[in-house]
Amino acid sequence: MIDRPSRGAPPPVIIGQATPVDGREGDRMLLPLDAPPPTRPPDDRIRDLGGQTMGTTWSARVIAPPATTDVELLGAVEAELDRVVALFSPWSPDSEVSRFNAAEAGPVVLSEDFWALFDLALDLADDTSGAVDPTLGALVDLWGFGPPGPRDATAGLPSDEDLQAALSASGWMKLRLDRPNRTAFQPGGMRLDFSAIGKGWAADRVSERLTTLGATSHLVEVGGELLGRGVKPDGQPWWVELERPPGDDSVRTVAAAFDLAVATSGDYRRYFGHNGRLFSHSIDGREGAPIQNGLASVTVLHPSAARADALATALTVMGSEDGPAFATEAGIAARFIRHDRGRFAETESPAFRAMADEG
Repeated sequence: MIDRPSRGAPPPVIIGQATPVDGREGDRMLLPLDAPPPTRPPDDRIRDLGGQTMGTTWSARVIAPPATTDVELLGAVEAELDRVVALFSPWSPDSEVSRFNAAEAGPVVLSEDFWALFDLALDLADDTSGAVDPTLGALVDLWGFGPPGPRDATAGLPSDEDLQAALSASGWMKLRLDRPNRTAFQPGGMRLDFSAIGKGWAADRVSERLTTLGATSHLVEVGGELLGRGVKPDGQPWWVELERPPGDDSVRTVAAAFDLAVATSGDYRRYFGHNGRLFSHSIDGREGAPIQNGLASVTVLHPSAARADALATALTVMGSEDGPAFATEAGIAARFIRHDRGRFAETESPAFRAMADEG
C-alpha cells in the first residue's frame, strides 16, 4: 500500500498539463486500494515529452534509465501513437478501420493488433448492453462528429430518413465474428468508430512501450485520458486533478495515479447548438442521437486506460440513474456530475468513495 500522503505532498498535475499547479487547503485526495509497494524509479530525473496525435495533443513525464536518450523515448512514443492511427483512425483513408468501413458486404480479415482492441470494445458493448458501441460510425458522421466534418449550421437536425439509414447500419449485435480466423463480417455500410476507447488504448500502448525501455515510472496523457505508473524520485505518486465542467467551483479532487488511469467524458468537450439546445458528441446507439440526460461529466478510475475511457462513455450514455447503479454493481470507481437547475450536483460510486481521503 502507498503511504498515505500528507498535506505537504507535492502539488498535483492537471490532466493534459505538464507543469504542476498550486495546491490549496481542502483538496480531496483519492488513493488506489490494495496497491503493491512501489519500486524505486530508474533515475532521479523526470523527462517532459509531448506532441500531437489523433487531432489532439499528448504529453508524458518519464523517468527512464540514465543511458536512455530523449530521442529514443520520443521515437518510441511516436511510433506507438502512429501505429494506433494506422489501425484505428477513420480520418486516415489508409487505416485499417477505414478499409473495413469501405469494404463491401462480406468477411474481412483483421490484423492481430486491430482484433485486440476490436474484441475488447465488443466485450464492453456486451457488458454495457450497447451503452458503448464501436459500430456507431454512421451515426457519429451523421451528427457531425466524424471525418465528414461538422453539420452545416443551416441544415438543421438529421431527417428521420437519414437517422433510420444510419441506425440500420449500426449495432454491435449485427456483427458476426469468426474468432479463430480473426474475421469480422461487414454487413454492408457499417462504419466502425473507436473514439470512445481509442485514446485510452493509445495511453496503455505508450505505457507498455515505455516500460519495455526500462522507464517504469511515468505519467502518460493522450487527449485528456491519463495513465500513471510507478512513483516519482521522492517516492510520491503522480498527482492528477480530476477534470470538472467549466463553471464547477466545487472542492478540487486529486488522485494518486499509481498504476491507475483516469478518464473523463464531458458534454462540454465537443458539441453543437441548435435552437437553444446543445448536442454533445456522446451518441446513444439505442436512440441514434446525442444524449440529452442532464449529465455534464463522468470520470472513471481504472487500472486500464482503455477500459476507463470506454466506461466513462458508457456511464455517460446510461445517465444519472442507471449509470451510478451500474457502477455500483460492477465495482467501478466513478464520479457523476449532472446539471441541476443552473448548478452542478455530484454522485459518487461506492468504489470511488472508498478511495477518498478527506483527512
